[in-house]
Amino acid sequence: MAEADPPVRVRAPKGRSLWWTVHAWAGLKLSLFMAWVMLTGTLATFSVEMDWLARPAMRVMPQDAPLASWGTLVEAARAAPAREGLKGAKVGTIYAPQHSWFSVEAIAATDDGRYRIYLDPYSGEARGTGAWTSFQRFFREMHRHLLMPAKWGIPLVCSLSLLLLASLVTGLVSYKKFWRGFLRKPRGGNARRLNGDMHRLAGLWSLWFVALIGLTGFWYLVESLGGDAPYAKAPNLADTTPAIMLDAARIDRLAATAQATYPALRILEMRLPDKAGKPIGFFGQADAMLVRDRVNGVWLDPANGRVIEVLRGESLTAHQRISEMADPLHFGTFGGMATKIIWFVFGVFLTGLCVTGAAIYSLRIANSGQPEERRAARRHGLVRRMFIGMGFWRWPAIAAVVASLMLIPGWLMK
Repeated sequence: MAEADPPVRVRAPKGRSLWWTVHAWAGLKLSLFMAWVMLTGTLATFSVEMDWLARPAMRVMPQDAPLASWGTLVEAARAAPAREGLKGAKVGTIYAPQHSWFSVEAIAATDDGRYRIYLDPYSGEARGTGAWTSFQRFFREMHRHLLMPAKWGIPLVCSLSLLLLASLVTGLVSYKKFWRGFLRKPRGGNARRLNGDMHRLAGLWSLWFVALIGLTGFWYLVESLGGDAPYAKAPNLADTTPAIMLDAARIDRLAATAQATYPALRILEMRLPDKAGKPIGFFGQADAMLVRDRVNGVWLDPANGRVIEVLRGESLTAHQRISEMADPLHFGTFGGMATKIIWFVFGVFLTGLCVTGAAIYSLRIANSGQPEERRAARRHGLVRRMFIGMGFWRWPAIAAVVASLMLIPGWLMK
């Protein structure tokens, strides 16, 4: 009968403090779960670009030509469903291109669900349609709540922010005179030493990123537990306001009114009324930095062009400002492709830190600790030692990852 593996306990090596023990625990016990969440978040950074590669209708050649008007885009989007055999579709929102080589995206809904219509940003011509499910949706929802119901999955994922912040603080405290390590060359000699030096070097250069992701993740946890800030929703018009068909000319006049009312607004999104008594809205970026498009905009009465409400990001309360800047900071979307590349690179570092942290400890228990632990550890390879070192916590970590993978088929069929 095979000898059972003895329980492995996280102990501080000689000369190290309780801070090191806490750091090792935080980085080891849920390292598999943490690495999965970090990996999916890293891939989510470029998930829209993955859709661009997978969907030819999203690709356009940048031109030195004026962009199509919002009215032209709406007319083209409305005409597209008939050609695709999608009856009863209603266009709700249109988004400007994220990059110059991207098409305009319109969101339409039918009784069977939502889908996307891709439009040429210069001619307004419809280039094709795509399913609502996409790489962007997949990685966003996998990273955000593991494809589980959001009320359970979001707190579960966001609770990792506490471990991330604990690792940050305990790592700095236990690494004496850490500021000297930014330019320290990793040593060779053995795997344990090289892994340790690489882990510390990557950790030091990623300090700002770990703090940023930890704090924004903690804010998402606060929001999931009821601490979310209110945001402005579409105002209601008088019940007597009739439902009207907005043609291209009327929409262009409304867009011009919105622009004249809020000259600093760079319109990136238009929301069409879905029924009588609802306004039309134009949203985007203006003077306020690090906010979502929805906080800068103009709501208008589609029947007479009257301005109902102007939203300005700089007028937000402190609570709302924290909430609105969380997404741009967490995903690095505020600076275009440049910040997305930086966020992706450091996301890879952070994912690697989860793995190397567990590897360092597995190498440590193979060369230190109690004799029975050393004997057991040396009978196995690196991955098995990491698995043993996770102890009881390996089971909930594995269960969370496996559950998220098992939910993929059901998610694809939604």
